[in-house]
Amino acid sequence: MSSPISRRTMLRSIAAGGAALAAPSMLTACSTDSSGGGSVSNKGVKLAPWPDYVPAAVSRPDLPATAAGVQAGYTTYPDKLVKATTAKPGSGEKIRVLTITYGTPPKPASQNRYWAAMNEALGVDVEFTVVPDADFDAKMATVVAGDELPDIINIGGGHSVPRQAQFVQSRCADLSDLLSGDAVREYPNLANIPTYAWQGVGRISGRIYGVPIERPKPAETIFFNQEAFEAAGYTPGMPAAEFAHVAKHANRPGKYALGSSSGTLFGHKTHALWHGAPNDWEIKNGRATDMWGTDQFKDMLEYLVATNRDGDFYPDSTSTSTVDIKTLFYNGTVLSMADGFASLLPAQQGIKDAYTLDVLPPYSVPGRPANYQQSTGYFGGTFLKKAPKGRIKLLLRVLDWLASPFGSEEYQLMHYGVEGTHFERDKANNPIATSLGLVENKVNVPFAYLCDAPTVLFLPGAPDLTSRVHAWQQKVMPMMKPNDRAGLQSDTLTRKGVVLDQMLKDGTSAVITGRRKLSEWDAIYRKWRDAGGAQAADELAKEYAAVH
Repeated sequence: MSSPISRRTMLRSIAAGGAALAAPSMLTACSTDSSGGGSVSNKGVKLAPWPDYVPAAVSRPDLPATAAGVQAGYTTYPDKLVKATTAKPGSGEKIRVLTITYGTPPKPASQNRYWAAMNEALGVDVEFTVVPDADFDAKMATVVAGDELPDIINIGGGHSVPRQAQFVQSRCADLSDLLSGDAVREYPNLANIPTYAWQGVGRISGRIYGVPIERPKPAETIFFNQEAFEAAGYTPGMPAAEFAHVAKHANRPGKYALGSSSGTLFGHKTHALWHGAPNDWEIKNGRATDMWGTDQFKDMLEYLVATNRDGDFYPDSTSTSTVDIKTLFYNGTVLSMADGFASLLPAQQGIKDAYTLDVLPPYSVPGRPANYQQSTGYFGGTFLKKAPKGRIKLLLRVLDWLASPFGSEEYQLMHYGVEGTHFERDKANNPIATSLGLVENKVNVPFAYLCDAPTVLFLPGAPDLTSRVHAWQQKVMPMMKPNDRAGLQSDTLTRKGVVLDQMLKDGTSAVITGRRKLSEWDAIYRKWRDAGGAQAADELAKEYAAVH
């Protein structure tokens, strides 16, 4: 099940954090037929209510959140931390977990003070299987086919597994009775996860199976070297043609204006939305319109074909790993990079004040309203192996602890480690990682990819960047375009989703790189439609009507 173009490759240490945010629902993008599985559709079934949303009491932010999705911003770290849990979740039980990693393989808990401290705080012995991003599809195909499952599985970062919805329905715990409606209040930190994140993971046959790891509304983002771009004439919101001119003039020997990895494919989805395209799928008036057949998408292809031909992109962008493009951005070889919004903090740490980090607002395209790629609201879904109710409640208590909010003692331990060991405080009270903290942390021991708190905007030691990004969010929130496919079921995408997705990626890459002509896109698109894209559109439209 591994694909030729991985959505992410393994990240290392602080280079991690930018997992894809605009991935389709974890319960829709599956492959092969559903052997032995019944219907997973939400049509004609009773829908379990989403868990109640009960916001946690947290420290007052310096920069307020908005109902539109602007994150709460903290320019300083809270002076007083709260206690978010009343007791340890466990009493010495062993829990086997599997999750993706964007870091380096950790030392075992007996030699890893961060891992040991987390086990102690949780009151359990967590036994990790961490799978590098590039190997995740193949590993999960093996896990699904096997007899033994870990207790906790997170499927995230844009990945899916064979016959995923059927797999989850048949072998994972139905959490509806424990989490639906006011039942979630037994787990107050899970109740603090906003409704849109649960909706992103979706239901299966009307039931709730997955716990989401929330992510903010901005999805793929283009980070840039402010000084280098401004020296080439950049101004925010400039016309697309002028932006291309700036990119061309920002190039220098050994320096490239635009950086991209194999996972983002020239940041083509960001550019497509800036040209006015839908965010994958838009469903209105009973009809599902996909991004790839629109005039806006074809205009984007023409734009990136020319930009790539001019040499503005880093060479071999289709085969450059996320690790490598981040390293090249940090050291100034590439002057911008497309990645998930969660890459903001690692980028701030990685550049080490060598230049001013900033985030691009959309350029303007005449006659087209710019859209911004809205995330599905979550990084991934966490699923629990079927087990007796007492065991499931233990696992939910562990996830509840991991979801402790910013400003709590639990959050500080999971995100920064042990004070004096993994982080020290600067003069402004901000937690700053030690050299050990750059190795022993939530990236390399990925507790945060099992469950996590709703995100806030906090960049230790960088209050100016925090304020700039908060202001940027205020500008782009009105442009946010959701992916209407999120949380929906489609039999065609269950059976063929991975293959169909690869057809689009391969075709997009071939056109932008010049291996195929721009005039061939219509044929590529028709082939995708005939292979299942048209049928998926019909199914998504009906499913959307059933759940809205």
